[in-house]
Amino acid sequence: MAAARPVLGVIACTRQVGTEPAQAVMERYIRAAMRHADVAALIVPSLADLMSAAEIAPRLDGILLTGSPSNVEPVRYEDDGGEGPFDPGRDEIALDLVGRMIDLARPVFGICRGFQEINVALGGTLRRDTSANDDLIRHHAPDGAAFDAMFDHLHPVHLSEGGMIARALGKADATVNSVHYQGIGRLAPGLVTEATAPDGLVEAYSARPNGAPLVAVQWHPEWDADSNPDSAAYFHLLGKALRGEA
Repeated sequence: MAAARPVLGVIACTRQVGTEPAQAVMERYIRAAMRHADVAALIVPSLADLMSAAEIAPRLDGILLTGSPSNVEPVRYEDDGGEGPFDPGRDEIALDLVGRMIDLARPVFGICRGFQEINVALGGTLRRDTSANDDLIRHHAPDGAAFDAMFDHLHPVHLSEGGMIARALGKADATVNSVHYQGIGRLAPGLVTEATAPDGLVEAYSARPNGAPLVAVQWHPEWDADSNPDSAAYFHLLGKALRGEA
């Protein structure tokens, strides 16, 4: 009998489907993880009024916090203002889930919003000017760009020598898609920079806060994981982490 695969929890967002709210995850995240990390997956609803992260964490071998159209509420990192849409239920479950998984020494991975969430959960801050600051490269396609064109907006990143991502990709530099209006302001204590954009913005980080890997990227490897070896390598690393091999 084949050994059971690790079970990855994938966070859901609160979306509006017709006239009703729904708990949803874009399928590309789940397919990329299941195919390239070789894991089973369970969707974790962001229903903080009906469940807690403490109930879910012990049942998972690792978590993936995905991208989303919503932004982390600024109050979560002691700021004010900011533009929505917001998803307070996801903030509540995801930020707590980060700490619970770390306490259990289980892997935590993040993409885009998930990358930002993990930083906030661990005490970091965000900036909201990554597409409108003349001191930065443009990190999002121009307004009005078609959906696919947003993911065709690319820039280079430099990978930190000896880092987990540099080792996984087997290179020092990579080209990534860039689909974000927010980014890292202050990196949380304990997180180590894994990749930077040409303007110095942190694009990936890692840590081993309780032994297990924590790895997050600002870009979207799930978008082209079937055709881009660098993107697939992120999910290979996720699979190794859930098996205790990373």
